[in-house]
Amino acid sequence: MVGLNLTTVLLNTILAANLDKISNKHKKTSKLNDYPVYKWQQQWEGTECLLSTVPKKMMHVSLKAFLESMFMNSLSRMICDERKREPLSTAQKKKRGEIIGIDQDELVDPKLLADPDSCFCEFQGLQLHHKICDPESEPQELLHDETASKKLKFPFILLHGFGASLLSWNATMKRLANVSGSKVLSFDRPAFGLTSRVPINRAPVGGLQETKPLNPYSMAFSVLMTLYFIDFLAAEKAILVGHSAGCLVAAETYFRAPERVAAMILVAPAIVAPFTSPKKVMENNQEDGSKSDDIKNPFFSLLNVVSKFSRFIALTVMHFLKGMSNMVNSLYKKALSAFFRSSVALMLVRMVINKFGILAIKNAWYDASKVTDNVLEPYTRPLRAKGWDRALVEFTAEMVASSSPDSNLPLQQRLKEISCPVLIITGDSDRLVPSWNAMRLTKAIPGSHLEVIKKCGHLPHEEKPHEFVTIVDAFLKRVFGGIDSQTLQAAT
Repeated sequence: MVGLNLTTVLLNTILAANLDKISNKHKKTSKLNDYPVYKWQQQWEGTECLLSTVPKKMMHVSLKAFLESMFMNSLSRMICDERKREPLSTAQKKKRGEIIGIDQDELVDPKLLADPDSCFCEFQGLQLHHKICDPESEPQELLHDETASKKLKFPFILLHGFGASLLSWNATMKRLANVSGSKVLSFDRPAFGLTSRVPINRAPVGGLQETKPLNPYSMAFSVLMTLYFIDFLAAEKAILVGHSAGCLVAAETYFRAPERVAAMILVAPAIVAPFTSPKKVMENNQEDGSKSDDIKNPFFSLLNVVSKFSRFIALTVMHFLKGMSNMVNSLYKKALSAFFRSSVALMLVRMVINKFGILAIKNAWYDASKVTDNVLEPYTRPLRAKGWDRALVEFTAEMVASSSPDSNLPLQQRLKEISCPVLIITGDSDRLVPSWNAMRLTKAIPGSHLEVIKKCGHLPHEEKPHEFVTIVDAFLKRVFGGIDSQTLQAAT
């Protein structure tokens, strides 16, 4: 059997000897010099593989003829195929660099994509994109009985979900301002919308150089932004309205500063509700069991000592395993976080957004036929901003690597500590966060109220804006209106 080096030499010899033949044969249809070099290499490797199946006798007698015939025919077919393949047009080349129809070579500064009513303010080195609706400057249109609600002294802070922006509140901002008589503010969290994107290793702002700057894509940073905007509106308290992952920001803001939150409205909350644990049943015969202590038996005394020693050993092993688990979990998170910050993850994010971005939005609606270009535009516009992909990767990496801020307890175990009024709104056909999770969440948060909108998906404030605002208006009247003054006193 001929070795690899000999085969390569023969192939090069045959190729050099027959270049003129191939060129003359295809000079009217193709340029041999333009043929990609890597395809020659592929053809050689394929020939070498085929050689391993040829009998020794044939290899010895007619090796040159066999190689020449096979290689010439195969190479001829490849060049013909290349001739038939038309070159990419300018439009096709441009499409290769597009994501959801947006040319990624023409990205611009986020401020250039803003609406006329958009505002920007600086916070810890970031330009935060936000909008404010003032009922005094808006026309009185909307709901039939909107004047029945008393003017609130608490403004609204709207918190969008993952992959969305403040534009997702377009259909409800003015309505909420009118029914409440208060200002309504929405803002873009870092990595979303038109808030500026920054590298995570930026220099600290307004602090000591030794102090590690807070990651702008972290939950703690989003909480600080929310509290900043409450101060920005010169309000003592605010009503936080969160959608999906924005509900996590609302809840963490409450635990960070409960005195600054007047109420929470959680829309399709992406908070995993705890399972209802069964009530602990008290033993009725505890006193009967204590009688056995009076019986002094050496066997029972020895058994008690062995039991305590075994319990001590078990607890020691459990603590060790827990420490090992925490270490492995920490290493896993660090490895996963490092992967998300790699170029491979960047390419993966682009591919996922391009292939499944529009599909995910349509899947979030109960009736996908109503997802028009006007509905999609607020979601695709941020894809025109410079650095949108890198920021999304950084946000995902931080979300994986970090835990709940300022507390070692999971959020699910702290829900029972919420004491402000809470309204939970969900769609009965939510395919992303099922309505049964909202029902369990209502049981976990004391005094919370649940409303389910029929024939609605994951975006009630977009798909059913009229019903959404009507539910919110009723909640405001019940909690802050004259109907239930005791609830108002408890809330304030």
